[in-house]
Amino acid sequence: QVQLVESGGGLVQAGGSLRLSCAASISISSIATMGWYRQAPGKQRDLVAIITSGGRIKYADSVKGRFTISRDNAKDTVYLQISSLKPEDTAVYYCHAEATWGGNYWGQGTQVTVSS
Repeated sequence: QVQLVESGGGLVQAGGSLRLSCAASISISSIATMGWYRQAPGKQRDLVAIITSGGRIKYADSVKGRFTISRDNAKDTVYLQISSLKPEDTAVYYCHAEATWGGNYWGQGTQVTVSS
């Protein structure tokens, strides 16, 4: 079992920035892929960004150039730096981990609200 705890969400004006953190309960060196997803009210949960243990990164087209995902293996933490925020970025942001043994785990989510 893997616990993921997100933090860093909040209310920010359009154009602002936030840094989201996701702390894992185990060494993330044993997690194949970690990522961030988001879910706006009434919409499905969508991929934002993922990073593999080997450092490969993928972003959703809507966030390319504005969001940056990174991982700190020493702290067992994955970050999502979000910049140039838009009202349409408002959502609950969830951390996800796919372990090397195939298990999939989700955090509880952190709310990001962008005011215009």
